[in-house]
Amino acid sequence: MKKLLRFLKHYKVESILGPLFKLLEASFELFIPLVVADIIDSGIANSDKNYVVTHVLIMALLGLVGFISSVTAQYFAAKAATGFATELRHALFEHIQGLSFSSIDKAGTSSLINRLTSDVNAVQGCVNMVLRLFLRSPFIVFGAMIMAFTVDVKCALIFCVAIPLLMIVVFGILLASMPLYTTVQSKLDRILRLTRENLNGIRVIRVFGKEQDEVNNFNARNDELRKVQIVSGKLSALMNPITFVIINAAMVVLIYTGAVRVDNGILTQGQVVALVNYMSQILVELIKLANLIIQVTKAMASANRITQVFDMKSNMQFPESTAAAADSDAPAVIEFKNVSLAYNETGDAAVSDINFTVKRGQTIGIIGGTGSGKSTIVNMIPRFYDATAGEVIVDGLNVKDYAMDDIRSKVGIVLQKAVLFKGTIRDNIKWGKPDATDEEIIAALKKAQAWEFVEEKEGRLDYELNTGATNLSGGQRQRLSIARALVRDPEILILDDSSSALDYVTDSKLRNAIKDYTMIIVSQRITSIAGADNILVLDDGRICGQGTHDELLKTCDVYREIYDIDMKTNSREVAS
Repeated sequence: MKKLLRFLKHYKVESILGPLFKLLEASFELFIPLVVADIIDSGIANSDKNYVVTHVLIMALLGLVGFISSVTAQYFAAKAATGFATELRHALFEHIQGLSFSSIDKAGTSSLINRLTSDVNAVQGCVNMVLRLFLRSPFIVFGAMIMAFTVDVKCALIFCVAIPLLMIVVFGILLASMPLYTTVQSKLDRILRLTRENLNGIRVIRVFGKEQDEVNNFNARNDELRKVQIVSGKLSALMNPITFVIINAAMVVLIYTGAVRVDNGILTQGQVVALVNYMSQILVELIKLANLIIQVTKAMASANRITQVFDMKSNMQFPESTAAAADSDAPAVIEFKNVSLAYNETGDAAVSDINFTVKRGQTIGIIGGTGSGKSTIVNMIPRFYDATAGEVIVDGLNVKDYAMDDIRSKVGIVLQKAVLFKGTIRDNIKWGKPDATDEEIIAALKKAQAWEFVEEKEGRLDYELNTGATNLSGGQRQRLSIARALVRDPEILILDDSSSALDYVTDSKLRNAIKDYTMIIVSQRITSIAGADNILVLDDGRICGQGTHDELLKTCDVYREIYDIDMKTNSREVAS
C-alpha cells in the first residue's frame, strides 16, 4: 500500500484538511455530553428554564459547527480519493501498455482488467474512509475516555478495561481475514476470465450446444467464490456483535457503578448521563472503526495485487533512440539468423533455427499447419516478442537496437484477428496514421478492396462501427484492418493470415494491389502465397522447405500435402 501512496502527492492539502476538519467535528462532539450534564444538574434540577434554553442553543450551535466541519471534511476526502484513483488508473494503464506481449500473457488479460477496475475501486474506497475515520474514530474513543476521567476517575477505569479488549477483537479479526480477501480476489479473477471467454466465444458455445456445460462450469466457479466469501463474511460479521457485547457489558457495569456513587453523593445524575453518553460515543465509533478495518483489509489485498502489476517489468527494453543509422538501401530488408523462440523460458521452443532473408521488394510466403510457428516468426519482426536465440535483423540493424517508434514505424502488420474499435471508419483507419487525409484513407481503402463497401455505407468514412465492429462482416473487418496498415505506407507489410475471410477473387485483387510492397504473407491458402518470390514451409517450429511454389511441389512433402488438400477444397467449392 505504501508504494501506492505516491499517487496522493498532488492531493496533500486535501489529505491534511479532510482529517483536520473531522477532528474539529469530533472535538465539538466530545463537549456535548458535558453540556447535557449541566442541563440536568443545573437547569432541570433547579427548574431554570432560561439555563436549559441557553444550553440547548449551545448544543445546537455545536451540532451546526460539527455538521459544517463534517461536510467540509467529506468534500476534501472525496476529492483526494477520486484524484488518487484517477492518477492510479492512469499510471496502471500506462504501465500495462508498456509491458511486453509475453508479460501480458503471463499476467492474464482478465486478471489485469480486474486489477484495473475492481481493485482500484477498493483502494479508492479505502482512501476515502481512512481520510474520514482513521483519525476521527481513535480520537473519539480515547477522547471520550479522557473526558470520562474529568468526570470521575473510578468510573473511567471501566473504559480502560473495555477499550483494550475491543482493540484485541478488532485487530485479531483483521489479521485472520486479510488472507481470505486475497483469495476472494484471485477467485474473482477466474470468474472474470471465464465470463470474458464465454462472451467472446458465445457463437462457438451455441454451435456446439455447450450452453449448459458452460453454465455448470460458471456455477461451480461461482460456488467456490461464494464459499470463500461466506467464510470471510462470517469472520468479519463477528466484529459487530462482539463489539456490542463488550460495550454493553461495560455499559451495565458503568450504570451500576454510577448508580452506587450517585446514592453515595459522589456523582450527580447529570455526570452519570455524561459517562453513559461517552460510552455510547465509543460504541458508535468502534462500529465505524470496525467497518474501516474491514475496508482496509480488503483494500490491502487489492493494493498488493496492484503493486504486483507495477512490480512486473517488461522483459523487453527498448533504447531511447536507435543505436545506429539503419541502412534503408541495403538489399536485405529482413534477415533471420539461427533464430529460436520459447514463450516460456522453461518450455519447448515455439520455433527453432530459423534462417531466411527478405530482399527489398520481395514477397515471402509462410505456410504450415496450425501451431507450426508462423505467427511467432512475424511477431518477432516488429519486436512483439524477442528471440531467445539468434538475431532478427531489419535494414542491417538488430531489432533490439531500434527505438520502439522507429521499428514499429517501419512495419505495417495485420494480425490474425481483425480488431476494430468503436468509432467511425475514419477514426479506425487513422490508427495507422493519425494525420492521414481523407484522400490517403480512401487510397488505402481502395488498395485493401474495402472502398467498394465503405462507399455504400451511410456517411462513408463517418459510418459508425459498433464495439468490435459487429455491424460488419468478417471479410469487411479484415479489409479495414489491411487498409489501416496500408495508410501508413510501411516499408515492410506483414499479413498474418489476414485474408482468410475473403473470397478468392477479392483475395487475388488485393494481392495484385499490394504487390509492390516488401511483404510477408502468412496464410493457410496455397493460392495466397503461390506467387511469392520465396515460400517458407514450417513444420513443428522448423523450416522443412524453402523455395518457389514449383520447387516446393517437387521437393517438400509437407507443402505438397497442403497443396493437395487445398486443391480438393477448391474443387468442392467450385462444384457447389
